[in-house]
Amino acid sequence: MKRPGVDKKHFIFYFYPVRKIHTIKEKLSDKDSPEGKKLRSNFRTILEKVGIAAITTFIVYFSVVYNNLGRLIFPSWLEWMELGLEFIFLLILFWLHRQFSKLINSPRLSHLNHFLKIAIEMIIVIVSAIILHFLINILPLSFLFSWDEFNPVRLRTSFLVQIIVALFFYFFVERERSRRKLEAEKLNSARLQKENFQAQLESLKQQVNPHFLFNSLNVLGSLVYSDQDKAVDFIRKLSDLYRSYLDHGAEMLISLKKEMEVCGAYTYLLETRFGKAVNFSFNVPEDKLKLQIPPGCVQMLIENAVKHNGSTPSRPLRVEILVKDDKLLVRNDLNPRKESITSTKTGLQNIINRYHYLTDEEVKIEKSESEFVVKLPLLKVEDYENSDH
Repeated sequence: MKRPGVDKKHFIFYFYPVRKIHTIKEKLSDKDSPEGKKLRSNFRTILEKVGIAAITTFIVYFSVVYNNLGRLIFPSWLEWMELGLEFIFLLILFWLHRQFSKLINSPRLSHLNHFLKIAIEMIIVIVSAIILHFLINILPLSFLFSWDEFNPVRLRTSFLVQIIVALFFYFFVERERSRRKLEAEKLNSARLQKENFQAQLESLKQQVNPHFLFNSLNVLGSLVYSDQDKAVDFIRKLSDLYRSYLDHGAEMLISLKKEMEVCGAYTYLLETRFGKAVNFSFNVPEDKLKLQIPPGCVQMLIENAVKHNGSTPSRPLRVEILVKDDKLLVRNDLNPRKESITSTKTGLQNIINRYHYLTDEEVKIEKSESEFVVKLPLLKVEDYENSDH
């Protein structure tokens, strides 16, 4: 029964923002989640900008008052309104400076001369400060006073002060922030490149080593006599595997489709070698194949599963690759080998490090008595390009 006086639309408009606020609070309270970290970082940035704008507003106001009157006075209601307008002016100015900095440092303008860039920046900052000051600080007051009541000298002084403030915050604050961010990105890029080289080296150690090649040739040798058609398929898969190392080894990200093709070739070789002692299953929806992943991650996890777990035809090692909530899960049974195998754990740590330099999303590892699961975030290209890393 509908309650009298309660409009369903109004109830929805009330419930939705309440629910959104509750969701944001949950994300903020979850210190370990990437969303929580990003929200806290954005919240700190906003508070920092608001604080700087508030302090600067009072400094500019009292400086102008003291310069004009020779003494400090407590603001009246009109001055409080001017303070509020100045505060809004600075907040918008800071946001514009961030956009100007992104534009100047974008690849589209990378060909410009350094001094030409500085000249363009000065012109943009000065013109934007003049226009913004007129729209935010001057125009609203024109509704309270006639233009004849404006003091020309004080008006020119206010424009000059705002231009100086804009130039100061752009060249000494925003550019310094951009410089630090660029240095951090270069450092992250260098670290990611190092991790990528380590991943390639680890892949070569695991796959292009004499043991792997020797075992593969042994399997191939037996197939040539027992099943020539299967031997041809084996050679083709082995060729596909090594070609993938050459084609994608130096890339930071590849599509999930390409990674699954490589894993398909690799698991075929393992199934041919171990027979019914291993069992691999893939459950990857078609619409997820365009998502991105660091190359070789899944193959490395499969290699680790086979390397560290024993298996027999009666008790095969099961490895499952599936997608859940935009994460690729690599799950395998736990049946540690009886013989001791030295593990450097560099492969798994390398995967974690590579994701750290590419995104805020983290690699999750879950281990129980019966299974071992690694959850790899699936990335979108636009998310990676817009990342702060």
